[in-house]
Amino acid sequence: MAVKQTGQPSFIEAWLPKGAGANAALDRLSGLVKWYRFEKLLAHLRDEAGPGRPGYPVLVLFRAVLLQSLYGLSERELEEALGDRLSFKRFVGLSLEDATPDHTVLNRFRNQLVEQGLLEKLFGELDRQLENAGVILKRGTMLDATLIQAVSAPPKEDRPSNDPDARFTKRQGKSGSTFGYKAHVGVDEGSGLIRSVLTTPANVNDTTPADELIRGDEAVVWADAAYDTHARRARLKAEGKKPRIARRPNRHHPELPPRLKRYNLLVSRRRATVETTFATLKRRMRLTCIRYVGLMKASGQVLLASIAFNMRRWATIAA
Repeated sequence: MAVKQTGQPSFIEAWLPKGAGANAALDRLSGLVKWYRFEKLLAHLRDEAGPGRPGYPVLVLFRAVLLQSLYGLSERELEEALGDRLSFKRFVGLSLEDATPDHTVLNRFRNQLVEQGLLEKLFGELDRQLENAGVILKRGTMLDATLIQAVSAPPKEDRPSNDPDARFTKRQGKSGSTFGYKAHVGVDEGSGLIRSVLTTPANVNDTTPADELIRGDEAVVWADAAYDTHARRARLKAEGKKPRIARRPNRHHPELPPRLKRYNLLVSRRRATVETTFATLKRRMRLTCIRYVGLMKASGQVLLASIAFNMRRWATIAA
């Protein structure tokens, strides 16, 4: 299939004032990332456009869905932004005269990434680039999870939900409940980069997927009391890692002694920085709702947001 030739400077752009449409963060990101490595992973994908109509280059579409995650946009909002924001056009590799992909093209491309398991490979490729750049510190991994509401209405007595995978859970320390999913992350201590991420229905306990978030090259594992088990602490010690996991009382010791209360306070202070990761994802990148139906697509949205987050963080560190 023919592929559109994009990004050729137009006559109009030659007359634009210097700095028009500049976006320092996106420009910095364009120069940091080795995009050709992502392009190799995506090369077999093609925009299945109609006969005689060339498809968009895969890197244009990938950089477009990254913008979608960076700014918390729907596919329709992304289509509009690509049409009227010069900085967005330049970031994805389109000139002023190039046609922009519509929301159906963008949605189809995103679905291909999810269905073919490519987002995991893209996340791994970015992790290798971050490690080669020396920005992953490996001092420790901070474990935590956050709830994300589903876009579908929750089930009621007279009707089921449109999303069969989303679940209810109570919000700890808060009234009410959330119907949706839970994003579990392992964050690199010091850099704040996401090194591992898993998405589950909201009712899955934080501790259940925790071991899958531990990379194996960290010196310390930081976590709150929800992750505390004797087996986990013993295994981490056997692997030469320091288990800095807050202790929780049990039926034999319903009250923690003062020593462990002080220990928990120290752990809480050190791991509190992981909240900055969630604040960025939810407040700045608007990851407050799962826009798609089903666990597979929910996982794809969270994983793509994590890739975008790490790129954003890399650009901040390199500034």
